Amino acid sequence: MDVNSHAEELASDLGVDKAEVKADLENLLEYSVPIDEAKQSVRRKHGGGGGGSSPTPDAVDLANITIDHGNVTVTARVLTRGTRTIRYQGDDLTIREGELADGTGTISYTAWQDFGFEPGDSLTIGNAGVREWDGSPELNLNDSTTVAIADDPVNVDHEVGGDRDLVDIAAGDRGRNVEVRVLECEEKTISGRDGETEILEGVVGDETAKLPFTDWDPSPELEPGADLRIEDVYVREFRGVPSINLTEFSTVTLLPNPVTVADDAPRLSVADAVDSGGMFDVELVGNVLEVRDGSGLIERCPECGRVVQNGQCRSHGAVDGEDDLRVKAILDDGTATVTVVLDDEITAEVYGGGLDDALSAAKDAMDKDVVADAIAEGLVGGAYRVRGSLSVDEYGATLDATAFEVADDDPADVARAALTEVRG
Repeated sequence: MDVNSHAEELASDLGVDKAEVKADLENLLEYSVPIDEAKQSVRRKHGGGGGGSSPTPDAVDLANITIDHGNVTVTARVLTRGTRTIRYQGDDLTIREGELADGTGTISYTAWQDFGFEPGDSLTIGNAGVREWDGSPELNLNDSTTVAIADDPVNVDHEVGGDRDLVDIAAGDRGRNVEVRVLECEEKTISGRDGETEILEGVVGDETAKLPFTDWDPSPELEPGADLRIEDVYVREFRGVPSINLTEFSTVTLLPNPVTVADDAPRLSVADAVDSGGMFDVELVGNVLEVRDGSGLIERCPECGRVVQNGQCRSHGAVDGEDDLRVKAILDDGTATVTVVLDDEITAEVYGGGLDDALSAAKDAMDKDVVADAIAEGLVGGAYRVRGSLSVDEYGATLDATAFEVADDDPADVARAALTEVRG
């Protein structure tokens, strides 16, 4: 998005200073206001009216909409609708958001006012703005948009409604409903936009997967062991995996029957796990090729827990580091590689001694590297089964292990079996 180009165009149309227009635009965009909405707001501020949009733009199939479209008319069926509140220019604004579909495809939408439609409704939506959201086009329904029941029902090949198994939940989903058991739950106090805020965080599960959650308006029903139907949640990415978010608009209902939760994590090849983009709970089997630098006896910042290098924390500068144990190992199953991180407890198990033993060994040798060397000697070349949370970013794939044990099966055979099962 080229803010300069938009500012120059507006400044020319309105006959005002470009720097002032640019500052206004940047302020609105900082609050995630769509560019079309931001431009209209700036026009109104400087007396230019709504401007810039045709009241009857051409009708477009959803599959043909691109971020180059300005405004469009579509006829589509509502698949999902979620509700939440965002902070906009210092005010709390309630929005509706979800997904639409027609015979050609789907598109997400945000409605900046309540048009009264529900999942399953077939609508003709006129003069909807188009913006880029997470690399894809999204429709924006505002006070210039018209919404009417379509002349004929829109037939689609997509599921109407927000019900999903956890394994099918993805970052960016809005208006989803899940039936889960609460596995972990704890109260936390955070510094929110209105000062200190009480929230709930934890983990929920069903028979397909486990995912983390955050309840921003704590519900008393959310407690360990509770079997719940939770409606109208949205999904963010947290540490590379989908995270379920509850708001004041979410509803939580106790279920009469228990929810089955899978004891085992899904076992995938490393390649398929990495291609997923991140998983909260997954099992991989592979050979340890290398124990990386930063393993063995390390120091952590007492403030944030980050690893300290040469007495320096990236966030807090010079600190007196606290001793700890960690392993960063490269795991390979023949399809791809992943960096496996073992915490202090698992590291102590593979090292054969705790922190005091490691400190004693380093003191005797006058070299901290002896701890990492001993760990590498025991791990490299061996086959291991690893379970944990996988995140994938621009730096690669990392699995924070919750379990690490010697594998009793060949990693190559496991990878081939997993590929066959996943790919049919």
